[in-house]
Amino acid sequence: MKRESQYLVARRGVLQAGAGLLFAAALPPLPAWSASPDHYRIAAAPARARLAGPDRPETDVWTYNGTVPGTLVRLRQGEPTRLLVENRLDQETTVHWHGIRLPNAMDGVPGLTQPPIRPGESFVYEFTPQDAGTFWYHPHANSLEQLGRGLAGALIVEEREPMAVDRDLLWFLADWRLTEEGGIAPRFGNRMEAAMSGRVGNTVTLNGRASEAESFRAGERVRLRLVNASLARIMALRFEGHSPVTVAIDGQPCDPHEPAGGRLLLGPAMRIDVVLDMQGEPGKRYAVIDDFYDGLAYRLTELAYEERPPLRTHPLDASLDLPRNPLPEPDLATADRHGLTLQGGMMSGMMMRGGVMQGAGMMHGMMGMGGGAAWAINGMSMTGDGHAGMEPALTFQRGRSVVLKLRNETAWWHPMHFHGHSLRVLSRNGKPVPHRQWQDTVLVAPKEVVEAAFVADNAGDWMLHCHVMDHQMAGLMTVLRVD
Repeated sequence: MKRESQYLVARRGVLQAGAGLLFAAALPPLPAWSASPDHYRIAAAPARARLAGPDRPETDVWTYNGTVPGTLVRLRQGEPTRLLVENRLDQETTVHWHGIRLPNAMDGVPGLTQPPIRPGESFVYEFTPQDAGTFWYHPHANSLEQLGRGLAGALIVEEREPMAVDRDLLWFLADWRLTEEGGIAPRFGNRMEAAMSGRVGNTVTLNGRASEAESFRAGERVRLRLVNASLARIMALRFEGHSPVTVAIDGQPCDPHEPAGGRLLLGPAMRIDVVLDMQGEPGKRYAVIDDFYDGLAYRLTELAYEERPPLRTHPLDASLDLPRNPLPEPDLATADRHGLTLQGGMMSGMMMRGGVMQGAGMMHGMMGMGGGAAWAINGMSMTGDGHAGMEPALTFQRGRSVVLKLRNETAWWHPMHFHGHSLRVLSRNGKPVPHRQWQDTVLVAPKEVVEAAFVADNAGDWMLHCHVMDHQMAGLMTVLRVD
């Protein structure tokens, strides 16, 4: 797999300190403070959290309802919900319900879809989730810093018929850059980082904690919901001695399959649901390794088996197929076809091959760094988080099928997120993508060309941007209009 490790290896000391560990927790019931399953109250406010372990200092963070990650929102497919968001920060904010197909006015982009929520004010989001699956929520105002200080939470839309598993677990991954004193490192928006890999941290948590190991019983079947809420860190997870089966990507069910090479590739903002049949030996431990960046692999956690006898001697005899969501199927024969080219960044005249940079001209492709823009889509840069009057790069007729060709001309990976829609990924570099994979965040490798299709059935102006937040803020963002 191509890797952007040339720059990251130079920061080995920072990244290797990032062996923060995952924390697994069963999904809790609907919270007591929620008046009903369709009504939530969420306050964005400062708090403190112990991120790096029990022996490390607490960190000043920004939270939803006082916890990192924020309150788990659990909704029911096809049932209306109302979410009151209060802003107790000293700056404006919004909330974007990532991956949810909802009305444009509820999408949470300041200026484009709603006024920002000013300090001391609130905003009510109302929508009916069409799709069951694993989603999340986060700010879309000053998003690099607000997300980097902890504002993020998971959103689960429950299937009408739950999957037959023994446990349903959420692993909510976040990446932090901490100082020795436990504080969040300053200098968000470093221009050099913005033109490269973005703000990769030195500490990784899941559900807000570090964990040496997680307990499992031999023979049980687990549904594991993985969410990558990092600003920039891409992950490739290997489960030693286990064979995870992918059953959904970005909340959308796919044909159950084992990932290529046994590694789960999880870019920022992506979610993957897997099923794990716990067939390890009682009393043994098995590592979970992230080895995306060349030479910088580290252990996230261990699967620790109890000494008790297996719950069952053979894997559970139950289907791994999740019920499909009501996504409209694009008509490829009549689809309108459009291209979006990703441009800019450092080393954009180069190419990664086997983790080694090929070519010359290291600074080639830097775009207007003095003005804050390092990236462009089809030659145009939109910086920041969104604002009124943003002109669309493309306009689609409502109800039409569309094929988008995403062409990455840069030397860096880009998780491209399309608001309000899911994309059926058709091909990568001309090779068909199997397993009926729908995604709202498509990870595009350096020099890769990805074709994806959708039906433009959700009216409004919708953001499309890279979810490496430095890249978005430095220009890798545009607007697509469904007219």
